[in-house]
Amino acid sequence: MANVQLEFQASAGEADPQNRPLLVLGQLHNLHRLPWAQLRGKLQPRVTEEVWQSALSTLNPNPTDSCPLYLNYATVAALPSRVSRHNSPSAAQFITRLVRNCLPGGVNRCIVMVCERSEVFASACALARAFPLFTHRSSASRRTEKKTVTVEFFLVGQNNGPMELATLKCLASATEGVRLAARIVDTPCNEMNTDNFLEEIKKVGKDLGITPTIIRDEELKERGFGGIYGVGKAALHPPALAVLSHTPDGATQTIAWVGKGIVYDTGGLSIKGKTTMPGMKRDCGGAAAILGAFKATVKQGFKDNLHAVFCLAENAVGPRATRPDDIHVLYSGKTVEINNTDAEGRLILADGVAYACKDLGADIILDMATLTGAQGIATGKYHAAVLTNNEEWEKACVKAGRNCGDLVHPLVYCPELHFSEFTSAVADMKNSVADRDNTPSSCAGLFIASHIGFDWPGVWVHIDIAAPVHAGERATGYGVALLLSLFGGASEDPLLNLVSPLGCNGDSPPEEMERDSKRRRLV
Repeated sequence: MANVQLEFQASAGEADPQNRPLLVLGQLHNLHRLPWAQLRGKLQPRVTEEVWQSALSTLNPNPTDSCPLYLNYATVAALPSRVSRHNSPSAAQFITRLVRNCLPGGVNRCIVMVCERSEVFASACALARAFPLFTHRSSASRRTEKKTVTVEFFLVGQNNGPMELATLKCLASATEGVRLAARIVDTPCNEMNTDNFLEEIKKVGKDLGITPTIIRDEELKERGFGGIYGVGKAALHPPALAVLSHTPDGATQTIAWVGKGIVYDTGGLSIKGKTTMPGMKRDCGGAAAILGAFKATVKQGFKDNLHAVFCLAENAVGPRATRPDDIHVLYSGKTVEINNTDAEGRLILADGVAYACKDLGADIILDMATLTGAQGIATGKYHAAVLTNNEEWEKACVKAGRNCGDLVHPLVYCPELHFSEFTSAVADMKNSVADRDNTPSSCAGLFIASHIGFDWPGVWVHIDIAAPVHAGERATGYGVALLLSLFGGASEDPLLNLVSPLGCNGDSPPEEMERDSKRRRLV
């Protein structure tokens, strides 16, 4: 899978499935709407129309099903016929599973995805998750041939015309971002340390013509970033705060995405056990998602100021490591008594959101992080948790998740009841709760919010992606599609406008769109 190139085309052309294996995928009622004339050139001479119809009649998805059409060269697979209100209509998670299990092998392969236009974006991102880029298997290094998977969408229902070139370009950008984020998360810390993560940021900046702002090591301490510096000072590779900024003419507001980039989390002196430490290379999932999303968002055209803030550190053990009982002064000016060095993500994010507020003048601040193990208990393996000071944005996050396949569910936002968990006798707050049974995922998010203030008039959104950042032992690239969808109302791309729950959509009258362009697009 690591050397697979994913291509989206309006038409994949005709080919004998023995030369180019094929997977046809969609909900059963949509598969029945796929004309044989559309499919014939991709299946003949191996598969007749009679065999195709017979295969469709045997499918009984519960929740999915598949049927071989010709040996192991051609397969048809059915997605769930119905999904619940907390799932994506695209059934994105099942798309990834079916592609992994049912796509025949080969150097050149083809997927025909049958869906409605509103499900194209989520389906494409789900397909991308089936083709991870990172591998260090020795057999992979001996293979030199590049593999290609060509994806063709057949649209059913309303607005079912051919796929435009702009849509295909958007899908390519989005899936490239998903695979970039997953590759970074899959890469172990002996390669993806803070130095190399900064190189990834610089590479994206170079592609977009943006020079990143980087604050590192002792400069962090001198400038008051006590959270990032305190967490990362014991590591061989020093901590950093990096910022990529997109500032177009005509911007109506300033948005900051703040990502947790803990490249490895030992827990620090409050060290993790032998069963809980493996997998902590994934603790940079928030920063990785923001990098992939920023690249795709800017490539597709973004109308407002957008800053991607990366808080990078390795939570290591050593003579310089932060100790429980230490007190750090964070960038907000507030003091924090450390009672758990394994609650480090909130410390670096507190610096990041304070920087976004004070230095970048952000109107909207979204932080994304693999923050708490409790998130997986609160909202499960597939749904990230959202905590926000704005009810409209809470609903928008849930809707964006359904539109793009990166599912989201709300947490309780109630600082007047929960923030007292951080009470300290000697500092403004502690960094870990007194009662771990009192909604710890909500409390962890509130710690971050406290460093911009609960009375801050802007929009603050916290997305905890600890569980959905991976499926088994592989990264999912979670968060890229969510950010593209959530902020799609400020994009120049019609497909991102379509999947966005906020702002004006492409169907608005011209005079309404002109009026909207003169006011804030997302608030």
